[in-house]
Amino acid sequence: MSSPSSTSGFVTRRGFLNLAGLGAASLGLSACATSGTGPSYAEAPPPAGPEARYGSYVTMYGPVFDGGFEIPAVPIERMDPKFLRQVVPDPTGEPAGTIVVDTSQHFLYLVLGNGQAMRYGVGLGRAGFEWAGRANVEWKQRWPKWTPPKEMIGRQPELAEYSAENGGMPPGLNNPLGARALYIFQNGEDTLYRLHGSPEWNSIGKSVSSGCVRLMNQDIIDLYDRVPGRAPILVTGGISMS
Repeated sequence: MSSPSSTSGFVTRRGFLNLAGLGAASLGLSACATSGTGPSYAEAPPPAGPEARYGSYVTMYGPVFDGGFEIPAVPIERMDPKFLRQVVPDPTGEPAGTIVVDTSQHFLYLVLGNGQAMRYGVGLGRAGFEWAGRANVEWKQRWPKWTPPKEMIGRQPELAEYSAENGGMPPGLNNPLGARALYIFQNGEDTLYRLHGSPEWNSIGKSVSSGCVRLMNQDIIDLYDRVPGRAPILVTGGISMS
């Protein structure tokens, strides 16, 4: 809870509807997608090596005041450093501006160009494995509302207070979509696949019970600011290194 400028490919869309952002009424269930027009990117911030783990990372994953909320610091010393944000050699071969989600490795890459990519660690839910292919980020939302799907409410009736009829769950630190959400569409249709924030830093690098592609809130804010509208996205079960 994502691919050159073309959006050819396929997307498998299944009945499991996980996290749906409430925003523009015309969209109802919002989706995340990436478009690619080869935008110019600001120089990528550090870090690139383990020596930054307790230097730049302390600031990078420190507390953030955003949108009226205080996002707590991430205890980076308790994480596998490979899942912390860093600039790496681009393994994807995709054009600059493309988002690539490698579900096999729990990595998300934003291709920067010049042979480099920004890599983020991600957590995946069932829906994160049920979608694959190329699409675009059609819509981005700061501090989105969350509406549990009817299937989820059927399993957890206590979530009915957050139904679409009741207006969804308001934005906040405990909202499952976190500080930002990117909604993926293919050919103008919502894939129900999202890239989103999460307060559950300890789920990064793991496969959890629900959700699409989740990033730490500090990382989804960084990705949100870098990704232009309609950025292309490729979701794949593995990146060929050939």
